Amino acid sequence: MLFNSYEFIFVFLPIVFFVYFYLNSKRLTVGAKGFLVFASLFFYSWWNVVYLPLILSSMLFNYVIGNSLAFDNKRGINKGFSKNTILTFGIVCNLALLGYFKYADFFILNLNLVTDIQVEPLNLLLPLAISFFTFQQIAYLVDSYRDETKEYDFLNYALFVTFFPQLIAGPIVHHKEMMPQFASKWNLVKNYRNIALGLFIFSLGLFKKVVIADTFAEWATNGFDRAVTLNLVEAWATSLSYTFQLYFDFSGYTDMAIGIALLFNIKLPINFNSPYKALDIQDFWRRWHITLSRFLRDYIYIPLGGNRKGNFRTYVNLMATFVIGGLWHGAGWTFVFWGFLHGVALCIHRVWQSIGFRLPKVIAWFITFNFVNIAWIFFRAKEWDDAVKVLSSMFSLDNVNFYTYKISSLLVSINGNDKTLGLSVFAFILVLYFNNSMYYYNNNFDKNRKSSLLTSFLLSYAVIEVHRVSVFLYFNF
Repeated sequence: MLFNSYEFIFVFLPIVFFVYFYLNSKRLTVGAKGFLVFASLFFYSWWNVVYLPLILSSMLFNYVIGNSLAFDNKRGINKGFSKNTILTFGIVCNLALLGYFKYADFFILNLNLVTDIQVEPLNLLLPLAISFFTFQQIAYLVDSYRDETKEYDFLNYALFVTFFPQLIAGPIVHHKEMMPQFASKWNLVKNYRNIALGLFIFSLGLFKKVVIADTFAEWATNGFDRAVTLNLVEAWATSLSYTFQLYFDFSGYTDMAIGIALLFNIKLPINFNSPYKALDIQDFWRRWHITLSRFLRDYIYIPLGGNRKGNFRTYVNLMATFVIGGLWHGAGWTFVFWGFLHGVALCIHRVWQSIGFRLPKVIAWFITFNFVNIAWIFFRAKEWDDAVKVLSSMFSLDNVNFYTYKISSLLVSINGNDKTLGLSVFAFILVLYFNNSMYYYNNNFDKNRKSSLLTSFLLSYAVIEVHRVSVFLYFNF
């Protein structure tokens, strides 16, 4: 089930909201939690019920491992096994599950390329959200190992993993961020300010997705997947279209997740903070997909040694972290190369900082944004040839005639007019000069007539466009 679908907006969400708070009003707190878990699993199963046993088995396994890590090594099920052994076992099993479904065919195809062995691909369908709920549960195991988290109630743990606003594509949350909120008695009753703010942020996210991102998606698809050749202007239009599509698609999803969670009085962590305003690549990763950046830092970069073992080791750790981050996004060498590019950029930035050089803000922004834009080409391209087609055309003057309407032919084939070009300018203005949704999330929202009218406009306009339902990009990762 998609957030941007009529059945979710007008059926699923209202029913879950009213039943959850009705059960709480009758002091049936356990029943309300159980209903929310059931609703979340129903939400997950709507996509493909075949994979419901997979997420249930994963939850049960990690619940048992997490509890075993919380006990003293000298007692209970830990007897004879060290905490290091149990944690390693838990992480390996989680990664094996993820590896089997996400990377088995990638491994087979590459094995076939370098050897004479010809193994048939498994052609596995990637289970929805497996990357997100796997990383979230690995973080839970590590937190349990560090005695930062204890959970002895399976219902609570199931709610932590399956809470439907963040189940499919994050944010990646910690147990200690979520469960105290569900336990708070103040969160068991309807909060009308949270409802108003939640509806506003949800409407903003829905507008981002169905009005802005999906419009850019048509142009990006035309340039990457349909066009045989591109001229310079068309290539830049294609790359910028995907750069904006990805931003408004994923930040739109995150806004919707945050808004829906607020309806239930739950505050999810901030996941985006105007990343295209970044003045350097480190700043970009502090703003883009913040919970994933946090995970990579806390559970990969720091355990590898972080910056504690000298400059060379720091650069190796940065490269390893971002190559892994690239591979997490997808089983393909283009994703690995995208991660490699960001790793190199961060190493260069670190050297630049150590020398003490500073660039004027406008130049720093220009370099950062264009690097991110160019790197996204490899993230988007289905094949190396697609990336080369777009990238080479971005720096070629062949077939460019600024006095013709060649660029218009690309636009007309999509929308019948040149509105997409205007939307690109509009997108730049939005991401660079306007407050983002988190400005309102952080206590800058007033529940008044103006905000009500804006919410109504955004929601109404977006709902009209929901008929062209499209899957969120991060569902693929």
